[in-house]
Amino acid sequence: MKRLAWCLAAALAFAATLALAAAPPLEVSVEGGRIGGRPEGTLATFQGIRYAAPPVGDLRWRAPQPVVPWQGIEPARKPGASCIQKPEMSIDNGGGDVRPIAEDCLFLNVWTPASDPSAKRPVMVWIHGGSLLFGSGGTPIYSGAPLATRGAVVVTINYRMGALGFFAHPSVVEPGGDVNFGLLDQIAALHWVQRNIAAFGGDPANVTIFGQSAGAESVLALFVSPLAKGLFQKGIAQSPYGIPSHTLVKARATAANVATGLKLNGAKASAAELRAVPAEAFTAVGGPGASLSPSFVVGDRTLPQPILASFQKGTEAQVPLIIGSTSDDGSVAAAVGVDPAALVKKLGAARIAVKSLYPRELTDAQLGRETARDVAFTAFARRLAYLHSARAPTWRCYHSYVGEGVRGGQPGVPHGADIPYTMGTAAGCECLGAPATTQDLAAAQRASQLWFDFAASATPVPRDADAWPRDGRLIAHVLEFGETDTVRTDFMRRRLNAFIGALHVVGLLSPAE
Repeated sequence: MKRLAWCLAAALAFAATLALAAAPPLEVSVEGGRIGGRPEGTLATFQGIRYAAPPVGDLRWRAPQPVVPWQGIEPARKPGASCIQKPEMSIDNGGGDVRPIAEDCLFLNVWTPASDPSAKRPVMVWIHGGSLLFGSGGTPIYSGAPLATRGAVVVTINYRMGALGFFAHPSVVEPGGDVNFGLLDQIAALHWVQRNIAAFGGDPANVTIFGQSAGAESVLALFVSPLAKGLFQKGIAQSPYGIPSHTLVKARATAANVATGLKLNGAKASAAELRAVPAEAFTAVGGPGASLSPSFVVGDRTLPQPILASFQKGTEAQVPLIIGSTSDDGSVAAAVGVDPAALVKKLGAARIAVKSLYPRELTDAQLGRETARDVAFTAFARRLAYLHSARAPTWRCYHSYVGEGVRGGQPGVPHGADIPYTMGTAAGCECLGAPATTQDLAAAQRASQLWFDFAASATPVPRDADAWPRDGRLIAHVLEFGETDTVRTDFMRRRLNAFIGALHVVGLLSPAE
């Protein structure tokens, strides 16, 4: 009996030794010094890593600067502060509680299965959404653990938002100077990945950027920004929107309105006065003309021309792209206080023509919701896929899988509700509206596998190309991600062509070639 107990103890000790040997190291050297992470199952997690100096004081409204080196081992066991925002916006829109919040917020997080420079695992960099006003890379819904468990090194980032991230006041921005500071932060984070991710087992030559909503818009902006050239090899854009960017003239006027809202002298406020304002005060400035959300500014070195114009000219990054939308992306209209039924009333006589594009009887509210979805999201994704497919492999998707617990209670997949499936974070996520079922978790496994396969091999279906054919100019293919994966040919063709043509007339989109 004693011998049996001794053998059992020896076996357990040996197993523990093997587990420790297989576990990734929890100390890594990065720019600035050494950091100490924490174990998360079989992974190593490093959170709250500085990728740039705090953008405070004189560095407010400046391009991100290098980190200041530190001594010893800097703890990297919890997310750093989120960038300045109203926390209730993230909570109310399913992004989770982003507190604590501070202007010192340029942090990123890394999940890795192997901190071995020779591992060369695919790298996936997540850019959160939130209308360029709210969100954080450190909330649980954006955990990189599920994708890292599949074999990726996952990075999530913070970036400056609102008036602290996108600002063109003449006293702080010289002619030809930077305006899209939040986009510069994203580019700085990608440079950090290039210089440091090998220490976490990632391959800097195999980086996929992916994001949803404003994060998807950021992915497309990075595709066209000359400052992001060569920093990534693939992109995934979930629900980007066809809302035009702002001109520098509009951005300057908005900045003057913000200064006025802060009780300063509008366009004549000094840089010193603006930099002395407490960061939290910027979230209290509201009203017409006081926000650039949810769009970027065109005309600085990060974004010399609009996203669509770059795709039309073929100057975007010639790398593989997945782009798509959800079956209820129009839910975002109600979320920002727009009445879908009122949208239909504003159509006037055009209401009859629009209604004819939809095959079933709809109330004005639902017609407005679906029209908002198709105009702002579905048609925009189709137009960009059409353009990009001539230059690089392109896949288009449409998420219609509704969680079992909320079926019948919502008309489709709301804006952002695809995230827990594509990131694989559905288990335990309160964002689904009901506890995840076995079928929900299986759907998350399917979706996140597609995203991982794309990151690993530059195709979402390395084993069977027919399972998700590329989108193209001659034949339009869409993968509808529902209870099963279904390939749709010429999906919503008549409707999308009509909207693309109509948007061209008002100058938002160009017609199909």
